[in-house]
Amino acid sequence: MTREIRAKAILSRVKEPKKWFGVTYNMNIYRGCEHGCIYCDSRSECYGIEDFESVQIKTNAVELLEKELRNKRKKALIGTGAMSDPYTPIEKEYEMTRKSLKVIADYGFPLHINTKSDLILRDIDLLKSINRAFLSVAVTVTTYDDMLAKKIEPFAPKPTDRLKAMRKLSDQGIYTGVLLMPVLPFLQDSWKNIETVVKRAKECGAQFIIPWFGVSLRDRQRIYFYNQLDKHFPGIKKQYEDTYGDSYGCNAKKIKELYGRFRELCREYDVVYNMEMVKNYESSDEAEQLSFF
Repeated sequence: MTREIRAKAILSRVKEPKKWFGVTYNMNIYRGCEHGCIYCDSRSECYGIEDFESVQIKTNAVELLEKELRNKRKKALIGTGAMSDPYTPIEKEYEMTRKSLKVIADYGFPLHINTKSDLILRDIDLLKSINRAFLSVAVTVTTYDDMLAKKIEPFAPKPTDRLKAMRKLSDQGIYTGVLLMPVLPFLQDSWKNIETVVKRAKECGAQFIIPWFGVSLRDRQRIYFYNQLDKHFPGIKKQYEDTYGDSYGCNAKKIKELYGRFRELCREYDVVYNMEMVKNYESSDEAEQLSFF
């Protein structure tokens, strides 16, 4: 189910850009998402989206974006995909993301995209144009197992297809990598899963892999998550309740060991593994300035 709405603004200022890929302006073209990931924190009551699977389309998003970019005096990194995937399935019909990319390309702004969808390849022409300024793409992959992903991220493309899409983006010279998050305790936090994702990501051109070995749970999202655990993974909910109680941050039990082994593997593969090391628009400009000397 979808609903068309009109927004008052499309870009929101990010307080601390360095915490997330250097993003200065956040953009969400849709409210809600159809991928149905059982862990999505955006269902939480604080975000005010009553029915997260019922996507709201901001029909005036492109018009607002053009107006707002026209009035910006300085170019800065735009980010999309933080709250809802810009390539949620309804994008095939509405093409709001594609139209927005055209505006961003026309105004020469840099862009960062988070997505779980190989639909991004449809827009490779516009992405190559944006990349002249700067483009980074982070593809979420939480497991190498397509069958497990079908239960956890039921309506998103398979992880193997996402990685293939990342390979094609990387082959076009686009700065790409993986968001290895959230890694669900008791389901995805085995070293075999983490190691396999890292290896396959590297094979598919990943230049960075940003992890979180855990999951956030609060209010409405916790209820939804536990209902899905009962449906697909009987007995796992009790492990969460016994281990975490009502905690918001549910870290993997062997988190220090996992991070240690993960960092070693990333160093072996020459893959960036923390946000401070990720290339962003500002660091790209600095590198260009240094080249003159």
